[in-house]
This record gives sequence, structure tokens and C-alpha cells, in this order.
Amino acid sequence: MANKLEITLTRSTIGRLDKQRKTVAALGLKKIRQTVVLEDNPTVRGMINRVSHLVSVKEV
Repeated sequence: MANKLEITLTRSTIGRLDKQRKTVAALGLKKIRQTVVLEDNPTVRGMINRVSHLVSVKEV
């Protein structure tokens, strides 16, 4: 079974670059403290790396 990542938006996207806002939206996050569970793959890891200062990640 593949590993999963629990991603939580911890900081606001207000005042951030448009590229970062779109990345957060692509992860499925809309509101602060919202959490999504996604498959652990290189694409998701790259997106997390781009907005690592806005999200917290926990392996499930």
C-alpha cells in the first residue's frame, strides 16, 4: 500500500505570489487549518516543496 501525506494549510495565501496561491489550490486547500490526505508521489512532494512555508505535512 502506498504511503499517504496529510497536508494542512497553516498560513494564509494573502499577499503571496500567484504561483503559490495556485499551488495551494491544486493541493485541494482553500481555508486555513484545512487538511487533505494525498498519495505520496514526486508531483505532490514538489508542490509541497514550493509552498513549504505555508503548509505542514505529516506522513500517515
